[in-house]
Amino acid sequence: MRRIVYVSGTRADFGLMRRTLLAIREHERLQLGLCVTGMHLLPSYGETVREIEASGFDVVERIRVELDGTSGAMMARALAVQMDGMAKFFERSAPDLVLVLGDRGEMLAAAIAALHLNIPVAHIHGGELSGTVDEPVRHAISKLAHYHFASTVGARERLIRMGENPLHVFVTGAPGLDGLGDGILADRHGLCRKYGLNPDEPIALVVFHPVVQDALDAGVQVRALLDALHDQGVQRLCLMPNSDAGGAAVRTELLAVAGAPGTSVLTHLPRDEYLVCLAAVDVLAGNSSSGIIEAASFGLPVVNVGDRQQGRERSGNVIDVPVSRESIGQAVARAVATGRMSCGNVYGDGLAAGRIVEHLAGLPLDAGLLHKRNAY
Repeated sequence: MRRIVYVSGTRADFGLMRRTLLAIREHERLQLGLCVTGMHLLPSYGETVREIEASGFDVVERIRVELDGTSGAMMARALAVQMDGMAKFFERSAPDLVLVLGDRGEMLAAAIAALHLNIPVAHIHGGELSGTVDEPVRHAISKLAHYHFASTVGARERLIRMGENPLHVFVTGAPGLDGLGDGILADRHGLCRKYGLNPDEPIALVVFHPVVQDALDAGVQVRALLDALHDQGVQRLCLMPNSDAGGAAVRTELLAVAGAPGTSVLTHLPRDEYLVCLAAVDVLAGNSSSGIIEAASFGLPVVNVGDRQQGRERSGNVIDVPVSRESIGQAVARAVATGRMSCGNVYGDGLAAGRIVEHLAGLPLDAGLLHKRNAY
């Protein structure tokens, strides 16, 4: 039986991977354990490790770090602590493969530690473009990984152009789309009762994260977004940001509007409730990859603000705007007037879990896999 360790640091990556993790856990040839770190273990970010435990997953390691959204230096120090903790854990537990997703520091720490301990790494969502600090981190993880589960054909082609072995790069689709076709209830009235909103007025789900290179401007940027929504008479259902540099300033601005009429600010939404929001609100506004990837499966219009998702492949539901109160307001008005639309999702068909699990169970993990070389 192959022992797989998945590393999780945020509510976002766990939510995206939950269906795939369930499929791994249920596979007769695979054994799953979760190494949990980052925001999951911090009360200020919702202590979302409890959601993992409630889902019945085996948390085999916890690596605590300090994160407060104030600086890139703190992010770098957290990465160092995570790398040290993962090296100790991997050395002690000797998993057959480490599975990571995306572009965050904890995934990079895991890939570096595993590489030095001769443990194969499989990377999901490599080969994508987004600009900001996320892109070089994502590509660094890809160069450390041995197998790649890409979300699109374009991502696979970029990985191959980066020198990855074509025989080790597979298009599986985005795991976050799995289950979105299961008839998620668009309970708008229930949503509004719970969060004090008016179902007869437009509602925006606001998900805005700081860009590390623009950390000093993060508060001003989210304020422009919040003001633009207010200008258009759109209610605001806001999620707190991640722990990246600039996140503290975003939190301050969100707390300043918490309790205002037509505004609700939440530390965390469990995945199922988040999907209900995507099914029920009128627009997603901010800079989350969820607007680029999952929202298209709901036909939900998205106002994507700034350059955090620059270069990502898009479906037909996204309006890109600069960080400008006027530009955001115009885009929000257009999105609300247009309403939901029928559009294909370039990130897959919602069947990623089965593909990923079969690869994990069947791909060779021999010693030759560890001798990586550029394919060009």
